[in-house]
Amino acid sequence: MSDVYAQPTTGTEPAKTCDLARYTTLRLGGPAGRVVAGTDADGIVREVRQAAERDEQVLLLAGGSNVVIGDAGFPGTVVLVRSRGLRVVAEDTDTVTVRVEAGEPWDELVATTVANGWSGLECLSGIPGSTGATPIQNVGAYGQEVAETITGVQVHDRVDGTVGRIAAADCGFAYRSSIFKYSDRWVVLSVDFRLVRSPLSGPVRYAELARALGVQVGERVPLADARATVLRLRAGKGMVLDPADPDTRSVGSFFTNPVLDVAAYELLRERAADIGEPPAWPGAGDVVKVSAAWLIDKAGFGKGHPGPEGVAISSKHTLALTNRSGTASTASLVKLAREIRDGVHHRFGVTLHPEPVLINCTI
Repeated sequence: MSDVYAQPTTGTEPAKTCDLARYTTLRLGGPAGRVVAGTDADGIVREVRQAAERDEQVLLLAGGSNVVIGDAGFPGTVVLVRSRGLRVVAEDTDTVTVRVEAGEPWDELVATTVANGWSGLECLSGIPGSTGATPIQNVGAYGQEVAETITGVQVHDRVDGTVGRIAAADCGFAYRSSIFKYSDRWVVLSVDFRLVRSPLSGPVRYAELARALGVQVGERVPLADARATVLRLRAGKGMVLDPADPDTRSVGSFFTNPVLDVAAYELLRERAADIGEPPAWPGAGDVVKVSAAWLIDKAGFGKGHPGPEGVAISSKHTLALTNRSGTASTASLVKLAREIRDGVHHRFGVTLHPEPVLINCTI
């Protein structure tokens, strides 16, 4: 992900300077055995292969905005993804397909697509991180997901040692998930996006965004208007990285919205009958997605709820857990996350699951 706080590194750093907190937006994480940087796809593959030859564990890390690293750090080699660039690989009258290197900062890519009149990513403005991280998480916000525009992902297969391309249909995209998320087999090297040539956004699907734009759900707006409004909404929730704002010292949304079957949703409604209807959205099949933010708030964990050692729920958004003091530990953040998870389960019978990748820590 994009380096808002950390500076790019070249070569290998001595272990004593390999504090991984400098590479994460939470500013948390212990030391690494060693840290190296790959500035292009070949370099990334080379570093991963060499670490494997030394029989070392490998962690791929770009901007660090969707990862929580334990206080003990990571004992192996951390490969910083620092590849940059994009190019058009296919186009026709209506669409353009761009191939984007894994280390390209995501919001810079979105800004480029909007400036060029390419529609499809505008509602994903302001999300911190790298382009290569987006298919792993199937990043989504304000009614858009990257799965809607990705046509393929170039990967290094650490099992057979080859480099190839996985078609979008084979990526296993689901809500905040893919075949890449829980496997270290593939190293994402670049991503292809097919975008529509249009000065207008896609149909606005998210009610909050539609209200902010002054349009009805389903209407289209100029790309620049969609981007500016999303940036404003995200900033108001502390979801646009700002070194001066301790609320942005986070991984964004810490918990995913629970997806419940009909029976589980009805049980939730019964347990919440005294406080109102849980915000929910029907999904594919007989499932319902429920607002994690609502569950957290109604379970007694409001904005600014403090945890130990200077960690807290964001003062702007209940889904973000923050290292407000800047001097907290991962253990303190994990303790707060467990308190919230257990409190929500006790109140509503629903189990929250973390959205970021957890390295050498668990809730």
